[in-house]
Amino acid sequence: MTMNPAYDMTYRVEHFERGRAHRVRSVDQRLGGRGINVNRVLNQLGKYARATGFSDHSFAAAAELEMPVDFVHALPWVRRTVVISESDDGTATALWEPGPRISEPHAVDQLRVRVAGMLSDMSGMVIAGSLPGGVDPGLPAELARTAARAGVPTICDLDGPALELSARVPGVVLTPNIEELERLTGRPAATISEILAAVEPLMTAGAGAVIVTRGGAGMVAVTGERAWSAALPQPLAGNPTGAGDAAVAAIIAGLAAGPNPNWPALLTDAVATSAAAVVIPVAGEIDRALRDRLTPTVRVTELEPVAARP
Repeated sequence: MTMNPAYDMTYRVEHFERGRAHRVRSVDQRLGGRGINVNRVLNQLGKYARATGFSDHSFAAAAELEMPVDFVHALPWVRRTVVISESDDGTATALWEPGPRISEPHAVDQLRVRVAGMLSDMSGMVIAGSLPGGVDPGLPAELARTAARAGVPTICDLDGPALELSARVPGVVLTPNIEELERLTGRPAATISEILAAVEPLMTAGAGAVIVTRGGAGMVAVTGERAWSAALPQPLAGNPTGAGDAAVAAIIAGLAAGPNPNWPALLTDAVATSAAAVVIPVAGEIDRALRDRLTPTVRVTELEPVAARP
């Protein structure tokens, strides 16, 4: 589910410096937004996934050429995101437009109806990205609660008030990065010990699992009374823009496979899939051959969660 989709623009330059003109080597434009990127990666992993949320007519029509979609046409236009990718060292600078306000007064009700209609065929749901203007930050939590009550594993990959409210939904899976976790909890999360301490109140509040993405340092996952870290021996250089979305795609694929997931195997796949996105210059794509090569190298270590300590 992508409530605030975007046209992702990638500008490639040799080296980017503030305050000067640059000759752009190439430009890519593609449909984007966190949920759209998750959908694309799921399709590359051989999983059927349908994109929903809000869009305008043009974006929905273009998306339909790539993937199954069922959007509510409620936006007057769709925003852009711009990534400036530097070829000399792989640095990426991102600019995110805020997006428009919802123009259709019954849009939220229409989205509720779409979700309710899909629940019986759903094996997993991801609510990802920012919200357009005019949408209550409690809507993702409401939809996540509806899915959780139906027994559908649900990931909320959000930030700000929407993440704060979604974190209170019993059984929800959260996938914040370090900065999002720190904003959510008001606690530092630079080290694994700090992450475990920050996650503890979220688990106490009823979250089903919290998987914290740490960029090149891998992930830390806490579920029930167990916790793990997972990472490659060495991080890969490249464009990290879509790495988190690729990780979320792998996680929901693992959760949708059935109850009682094998968490070390799930995390191994998530780390390898995320890394396989870093080497691709645009978000929403992975190098599947690289993913297969990386999978055996991922190191998963069981941790002692804070709740289990004396």
